[in-house]
Amino acid sequence: QLQASGGGLVQAGGGGSLRLSCAFSGRPFRMYAMGWFRQAPGKEREFVAAIGRSYGNLYYKSVYADSVKGRFTISRDNAKNTAYLVMNNLKPEDSAVYFCAAQYVRTSSIVPTAAGSYDNWGQGTQVTVSS
Repeated sequence: QLQASGGGLVQAGGGGSLRLSCAFSGRPFRMYAMGWFRQAPGKEREFVAAIGRSYGNLYYKSVYADSVKGRFTISRDNAKNTAYLVMNNLKPEDSAVYFCAAQYVRTSSIVPTAAGSYDNWGQGTQVTVSS
């Protein structure tokens, strides 16, 4: 089960920021890759960022959509069974419903970026960036 939270209304420019959280329960969190996707009205769901399961102690492979590189950061805390998406320098085009997703993966090198690769989805959380 996934529970996303942290959305809200922010103003563009001036460094508007938000942190989304995705709480995971019911299965061994550390064995799952976590992804964030978003969907704006009238548009298809699109990939935002994903993070793999750990290798070594704390290193995780992460992947970002080009549109958010350098502005968004995905992370995870296995002790809290939670994934995060920190969104900085938000723009009006970032406005959408954001969804978190989880998928069991066998190795740390597998970081799915396609929505169809994820079997587990949380409810969305609305992010609105005003101009």
